[in-house]
Amino acid sequence: MLYTVGANAFALGLVIVLHESGHFFACRRLGVRVEKFAFGFGPELLGFTDSVGTRFSLCAIPFGGFIKPAGEDPTVDNSVVPKKDEYFGQSWYRRLVIVYAGPAMNYVLAFALYTGLIWGKGLPEAVKEPIIGNMMVGYPADKAGIAIGDKITAFGGRALTGWEDLASSIHRSAGKEITLSVLREGKSLEVKVVPRKDESGERGVIGIMPKAVYKAVGPLVAAGEAVSLCWRQSKQTVTTIAGKIWKRERPDLAGPVGIFQMVSRASRAGWEEFVFLIGFISVAIGFFNLLPLPLLDGG
Repeated sequence: MLYTVGANAFALGLVIVLHESGHFFACRRLGVRVEKFAFGFGPELLGFTDSVGTRFSLCAIPFGGFIKPAGEDPTVDNSVVPKKDEYFGQSWYRRLVIVYAGPAMNYVLAFALYTGLIWGKGLPEAVKEPIIGNMMVGYPADKAGIAIGDKITAFGGRALTGWEDLASSIHRSAGKEITLSVLREGKSLEVKVVPRKDESGERGVIGIMPKAVYKAVGPLVAAGEAVSLCWRQSKQTVTTIAGKIWKRERPDLAGPVGIFQMVSRASRAGWEEFVFLIGFISVAIGFFNLLPLPLLDGG
C-alpha cells in the first residue's frame, strides 16, 4: 500500500509540479509577482519565503499543487487599477502566455520521457508470429485464461499466417464466440472467447498485444517519434470525446480513482510502463488545460 501511494505521489507530483512551474517561470519572466507556490494541498508542513516574497510550501496532501500570482482574482471595484506586477495588470496576450505555459511544460515533460524511452529501448518492428506479449486486465482474453507467452496457432480451426491474420479475424468477430488454438509450453489448448467492441464500436477486440521486437534508433529519430506520439495521443483524445458527444454518450474519462489504479498497475509492471504512463498523464493534463473550460487553465 505504501509503495502504491508513493508511486502515485511521485507520478502526479512530477506532472503537476512541472505544470505549475510553467506558470511560475512565465510569471517571473513577465514580471508578475507570485505570492505562493505550493506542492500539495492542506496544511503546510514545510516552507520558506524567498527574497522577492514568494512562499514555497510543502503541504500535507501530496496529490496536486498550485501557484498564486498576485492580483489573479479580478477586483470587484473597477476604480482600482491593477498594479504592474499583478496578473490583471498585464496585457491579455501576456496573461495568455502565463496561462498556457503550464500545459506547455506538460508537453515538454512527455516529450522528454518519450524520447528517452524510445532512444533507450528502440522502436517496435513489425510482428509476424502471433505470440502474446502483453494483455489488458479484464478484457475477454484475460477472462478466458489466455496468458502472456501463448502462441495462437489457429482461429476457428483455420491455421493462421501471422499476427495480422489473427488481428483482422478478431476485428471481424465482435460479439461472436470464437475458438482459438493455443500453444503453451508445448501443449495445445482450445480457448473460447467472445471479442467485445472497441471504443469506435466497429471492431472486435479481446485485449491482447503482440510480443514486441525493438530496433535501436538515434536521438533525432527518437525525438521525432516522441513528437508524433504526443500528437497522436492528443488527436485520439479529441476523436474519442467528440465521438462520445456525437452519440450522446458520457465520455469515459478516468477520475482520480481511475488514475490511481492505472499508476499503481504501471508501477508494478515495470519502470518502462511507469515512465510511459507518466508521459501519458502529462499529455492528458496538458491537453485538457488548453481547453476553454471552467476550473481549468483555459477557462
